Amino acid sequence: MMLYPNSPEAALKFLKFVNASPTPFHAVENASLRLEKAGFQKLQEKDEWEKNIQPGGKYFFTRNQAALVAFTLPAQWKHGSGLSIVATHVDSPNLKVRPISKRTNSGYLQVGVETYGGGIWHSWLDRDLSIAGRVLIKEGNGHYKSKLLKINRPLLRIPTLAIHLDRGVNDNLKFNLETEFLPILGLLESQFNAKKDDSKAEKPCLDQKSSSIQANHHSELLSLLAAELSVLPDDIHDFELSLYDTQPATLGGINNEFIFSPRMDNLVSSFCAVEAMAEFTSSQAFPTLEDNVNCIALFNHEEIGSVSTSGAESNLIPSLLNRLSPTPAALAQSVSQSFLISADMGHALHPNYTSKHEDNHRPRMNGGVVVKTNAKQRYASDAISTFIVKQLIERKGGKVQEYEVRNDMYAQTLFLTCVVLID
Repeated sequence: MMLYPNSPEAALKFLKFVNASPTPFHAVENASLRLEKAGFQKLQEKDEWEKNIQPGGKYFFTRNQAALVAFTLPAQWKHGSGLSIVATHVDSPNLKVRPISKRTNSGYLQVGVETYGGGIWHSWLDRDLSIAGRVLIKEGNGHYKSKLLKINRPLLRIPTLAIHLDRGVNDNLKFNLETEFLPILGLLESQFNAKKDDSKAEKPCLDQKSSSIQANHHSELLSLLAAELSVLPDDIHDFELSLYDTQPATLGGINNEFIFSPRMDNLVSSFCAVEAMAEFTSSQAFPTLEDNVNCIALFNHEEIGSVSTSGAESNLIPSLLNRLSPTPAALAQSVSQSFLISADMGHALHPNYTSKHEDNHRPRMNGGVVVKTNAKQRYASDAISTFIVKQLIERKGGKVQEYEVRNDMYAQTLFLTCVVLID
């Protein structure tokens, strides 16, 4: 990081976090490590941990390796206490390897992928892509384990058609996501030219077990995954893999005032939430914390609607509320005193497309925290919740910007935004 000697420490920490987190699994793992370093105790949802937690304690739990909830209990904590929650998400648009990815065409090895989320898909063309995610392997003792994987070199590419074959491409770039958006893994001829080893040759899979995936993917790909994990290809029984751009996030601009990075939506907010939680609980002020339980929630699947067991519409937060306030009366008291902020990314004014913003609602870089509102309730912000957020920001010397979409544009629905319950 000596490339940026005068840059803010937080920016450098974020670069490290986002470069190490190409998938939600990696983001949750890195967040967990950060919290454990700050003294947080990991809980298991299956355990009766509510019997053992103590006032002044710091705790977190994860679900399916893809979502995380962390909370701290004030010194005077009791059942019925409210929760102050900052909610983010750790997923981003990407390309996911299909369950049967083995494709060949015209002498090329290709990998079948499925688009995930609302991506700007042409921006994935001509990129140095690699693979990351989690792999289910069989260990020597016969047990199965999920291991994270991140291959740190370019493996795949989705090449654009040469301009000589498409002279109108600059007037109208269009391509079919199913037939013209297949990543290339290598040359089929490499199989023919390679020295044959009968012990490693592909064999017919007529008697393949249901749990085997060997016939579903190129043997070259499975061998590469196995080598990265120090296992045999036959020990790989399933995986959830995504493609990612190997070009690392970096600082840019004439004064390094910009962060050039993928997955900023929404690893920026996730990183900030985790860092804030870790740093505050390590400060001298933490033992004197009063009132609400502080909580952060890093959800998955926001990009596709949040409807999953690890998404914002799951029971992650309701379950926490119930376990901290187990009686109906205590639960009702807790909910009535709780406050939630959805921390997600906003769109700063683009100098080349200024007409895309409403005239009086044009967030600018370094202009302050953006509060989004929408009369159609695409965002849950209202006057009371917005006022509270503004007061909190003002106490720290920060600034606030207002954002509403134009009437002729669609407002993206956030899973949760500035929700406050006050009687």
